[in-house]
Amino acid sequence: MKDLVFIEGLKAQAVIGVYDWEKKIQQDLLFDLEMEHDNRVPAETDDLAKTLDYEAISNFILSFCAERQFELIETLAEHLVGDLIGQFKLNAVTLTLRKPGAVAAAQSVGVKIHRKSAVTY
Repeated sequence: MKDLVFIEGLKAQAVIGVYDWEKKIQQDLLFDLEMEHDNRVPAETDDLAKTLDYEAISNFILSFCAERQFELIETLAEHLVGDLIGQFKLNAVTLTLRKPGAVAAAQSVGVKIHRKSAVTY
């Protein structure tokens, strides 16, 4: 089994949606991430520089959502995961993206994707 670093329940605001009214407001999105990362080196060295900086990753996601606009959560998820893999040299990412309130009778709706890097870090 591969080591995973995770972030759960990261709340971001984004302009997202297909309807005209959605394109004028910020909506809540919830992110869960699992990122493959060999944790043996940071565990052996106790060196923060050898870990995945989940604060930096969280801030990257928050900025990404604040600065970009998409109609579909599927599009946002694909672009975000691609950028995360490149920016943080991730071997693989599983992202669950939820849009609470999109369907009145549901707690949330969303997508879950798993993508691997074309190169191994």
